[in-house]
Formats: sequence, structure tokens, C-alpha cells
Amino acid sequence: MPKFPRKLEEKLQKRIDDNAFRELPKKQGLVDFSSNDYLGLAKCKTILESVEARLKKLQIDSHGSSGSRLLTGNHRLYEEVESFLCNHYQFESALVFNSGYDANIGFFSSIPQKGDFVFYDELSHASIREGIAMSNAKSYKFAHNDLENLRGKIDKLVGIQSEDPNVEIYVVTESVFSMDGDSPDLKAFSQFCSERGLNLVVDEAHAIGVFGTGLIDAKAVFAKIITFGKALGCHGAAILGGERLKDYLVNFARSLIYTTALPPHSLAVIQGSYEYLQEKGSERKEQLEANIDFFKQEMERLNIGGKFIPSNSAIHCMLVPGNEKVKKLSNILAKAGFEVKPILSPTVKKGEERLRFCLHAYNSKEEISNVLEIITKHI
Repeated sequence: MPKFPRKLEEKLQKRIDDNAFRELPKKQGLVDFSSNDYLGLAKCKTILESVEARLKKLQIDSHGSSGSRLLTGNHRLYEEVESFLCNHYQFESALVFNSGYDANIGFFSSIPQKGDFVFYDELSHASIREGIAMSNAKSYKFAHNDLENLRGKIDKLVGIQSEDPNVEIYVVTESVFSMDGDSPDLKAFSQFCSERGLNLVVDEAHAIGVFGTGLIDAKAVFAKIITFGKALGCHGAAILGGERLKDYLVNFARSLIYTTALPPHSLAVIQGSYEYLQEKGSERKEQLEANIDFFKQEMERLNIGGKFIPSNSAIHCMLVPGNEKVKKLSNILAKAGFEVKPILSPTVKKGEERLRFCLHAYNSKEEISNVLEIITKHI
């Protein structure tokens, strides 16, 4: 093998020195407080059976799509899924991508144009920030969930250019932030954008399913980005918006144009997951809500609530500054049978390292109490 480049070796060594070296984890059979499978649909046998029946009924026996959507991969299930998504979320159009990462890269690299402005929450997902960086627009971050900071940034940085009819301003946020579990005041953000004539874009990856159809509706946004790999328990994503938005993305979103389409099975699982949620999902959703409430009650009972970032979602993060310290606490929980992932810098800011608890409909109250009680003995 050729010699590994020295500059790359030095970067790897720095990760090791900073106690931030990443490795692919092995399944250990621990109690799950880590996955994004909030409603437990990823292992639902009813959905699997419905998928097999659907593919058999439609006489679909291909396990691959055979090409990109613009070539040979745009099989009939795409139209069915996108039509359903339009009706379900009340948008004019829906365009399915292979993943949330692909959707954000495709949208933000192609929609904002040269001369446009993009203002994005400082804690926006990496896929949003990287997509924006690939565009030709001017981009600025604003303080997390801070509408007044956003307002000041726009007034200061855009100025007279905002009166140019050819200049578009995009405001980007998430309805539930993956590393904090908190949410912005979306009603206030929407009202501000409406008054100023700005284009609001909201990533709802961690809200869909947990909060029904999400925390913001079609009338309030230029585009809404949803994913199926969290509460839906499957794979893929979609961008919801107007008809011309879909036309534009089909023509210019490179992460859609130049990639092999999802296979029929993946689309059938998306259909099966939504059908299950509509028919039987209320019980799982109610159980998840009860677990979220119980988790918060236990935090207060054990007097550790002040160490957690306030959240009403399925994500609850306990600040444990320092990579070494948070990894040690995660390992203690793993030895006790609980999988709670440490979130290290540089994924989050140095000094804001944390334990990230993802709650699920299938977690028991006993498991919730036990994992929090263990923490109180080691902090």
C-alpha cells in the first residue's frame, strides 16, 4: 500500500490527542437511549409484512432502481409516495431524496443564488451548513433561536440591497435541533419572515412523527424538509414546497440528479410506515409523550434538571464539559446496560460536550429511572 499522507496522519493524531477520535460502534444489545427510532417503527413486523404484501401485489421483484430518477430509476412508487406526502402535509409538491443529507445539500447548494442572502441558525445541521457553503449566496449565522439577533443581522448586513426585487433572503432554522432537543419560536419566525418578505426554510427531521405532521405548516414556509430515518423508522427524505420549487430542484439539485434512486423496497417501507402511523400510531405516540414527561419528572426528582438543556422533544441533552469526562460517563452507563452516546467536540463547541438521551415509545419507566439514578452517583 502507498504511504498514508503525512498531513492526514497529523489530523488523525490530533483527534486522538483531543480524545475526539471516532470509530464505528459495535452493537452491544444495550437499552436504547441513543437511536432516532423514537416510535419504534424500525423493527415493526406489521410494517415489514405490509411492505412484502405491497411489492407482491404490484408484482415488483426488482431490488434495485437501476439508475438515477432522471434516467431509469423513477419507478411508480415515487409518484405514489410524493402524491401522498402532498396530501398529508398540505403542500403543492413533494420531492423525495435518498437522505436528509442529500436533501439539504441539494436544496441549499442550488436554491440561493449569487447576490442572495442566507441567514441560518448557528446550530444548524452540518448538511445545511455545507449546502449553503456550496452556493454562491452570501451567508451569515445568527445566534441560536434568537429572532432579535436575526433581525439585527439582516438590518445591518443587507441594508439597501433588500429593496432590490432580484435579491432573495432565506432564513433557515430547524423545528427540533438534534444536538440540543430544543425548538425556536416558529410562529414568531414565520410572522417576521412574512412581514419582511423573506423565505423561511425549516428542517423538521426530528419533529415529524414525534409531533405529528411537524411544528410548522405549508402556509408559513417557502420549503419544509422532512426525513424518514427518524420517527418513521425507514430511510430517505423529502423537500415540500411549491410546484416551481420542485421543477427547479429536479433541474438543478445535483444530489438528486447525479445519484442512483432509492429502490422500490425503500419507497414501499415509507408507505408502510405512514399507513401504520395513521392506523395504529396514536398509541405509540402517546407512550412516547408519556415517557418524555416522565423523564423530565425524574430529572427534577433527582435534582439534575439544571444540567439539562430545556426540551419538550424526544431529545434531552445533559451538559458534561470535556471529551474525556463525558466519554467516561457514557462508558459507565454502557457497563450498566444503557446506551447513551457522548457528543464530543468538535461536533459541539468545546466546553459544551454532552450526553444525548433519545427517548422512545418502547423505553420503560424503570429504564428511565435507572439510567438517571446511575448518573446522579457519578456527577
